[in-house]
Amino acid sequence: MASRPDTDDYLNLFLNDVPLMDVRAPVEFAKGSFPSAENAPLMNDEERHRVGICYKEKGQDKAIELGHQLVSGDIKAQRIEAWKRFMARHPEGYLFCFRGGLRSRLTQQWIRDSGIDYPLVKGGYKALRRFLIDSLEAQIESGQFRILSGRTGTGKTRVLMQLPNPVDLEGLANHRGSSFGRQVTPQPSQIDFENRLAVAMLKARHQVGGPIYLEDESRLIGRCALPETLRARMSESPLLILEQAMEERIAIIRADYVEGMLASYRARDGEDAGWLNFRDYLLSAIDRIRKRLGGERYQKLRNLMLQALDQQEANGSLEGHHGWIEALLTDYYDPMYDYQLTQKQGEILVRGGPEVITEWARSRTST
Repeated sequence: MASRPDTDDYLNLFLNDVPLMDVRAPVEFAKGSFPSAENAPLMNDEERHRVGICYKEKGQDKAIELGHQLVSGDIKAQRIEAWKRFMARHPEGYLFCFRGGLRSRLTQQWIRDSGIDYPLVKGGYKALRRFLIDSLEAQIESGQFRILSGRTGTGKTRVLMQLPNPVDLEGLANHRGSSFGRQVTPQPSQIDFENRLAVAMLKARHQVGGPIYLEDESRLIGRCALPETLRARMSESPLLILEQAMEERIAIIRADYVEGMLASYRARDGEDAGWLNFRDYLLSAIDRIRKRLGGERYQKLRNLMLQALDQQEANGSLEGHHGWIEALLTDYYDPMYDYQLTQKQGEILVRGGPEVITEWARSRTST
């Protein structure tokens, strides 16, 4: 493998999804890393913990000595083999540790001793994270945003992805943004979400350009929080209001939250367990908004949902779901959205169905 220099071209790394080998411990990786990073640690969590204690009590030299004792022999060989597998898959990649210091240099040296030169990211995780934080704040401050809004069930995310320069906040958070919005796979950590958002914003600015289209969101998307500065900019940005007939909205909700989620649970858990977990997902979602619905309305909706689930389990019919979906939209989500819309500061640029919105946006895309 030809030798390549170490890099501090962070923009290039993120714009081109350059593969990154994160040699920090698994516990550090779990707290937050980058979209193109894989964890291939120099030390596991226990080894890192012991070395850290030694460093505090006896200093750096003794800590380094202990590290070499802990990661030696077969363990060292296994770590090097894991790095070599990563490098074979990603010859264009780079490695990094927390600050681009001792762990990166040691990893790089052990790899070099095995006959391979592989470059590192100067400054490591800390510099990469700082770059993303600063670039996101700069983009929020100077960027031009257009907000796709609309009542629940109008299919905003589907339309968003047809617009000229979209950033899908719900996709980045792996959550649809309501009580029913959780997915079968977990959400990213807050740091991972912020890093994904920053990278998406960088690509929107440097690879596409022009106004960035975002879906109207509250502060929290599941457990992932939007930066307060972004929320403030979104609240004053121009709006595109997506409108759909009630019948179409019910069909979209049923497709996404009933058919789609059942398929996802069964793909993950199998036929029977998938059905039970899907059933629990729907009932848990209505339970989470019990207080906001009020006791009588909650019980009515939950009973309708139970009847629909029993009917679906008995004969596969989805028709029973229409009742609770329409009632939930009419009595709960629509009044809430209508109130929130009155609080918006941004100018309404266009209203209409999916074709109206997409044609309006495309007609205003600069050449």
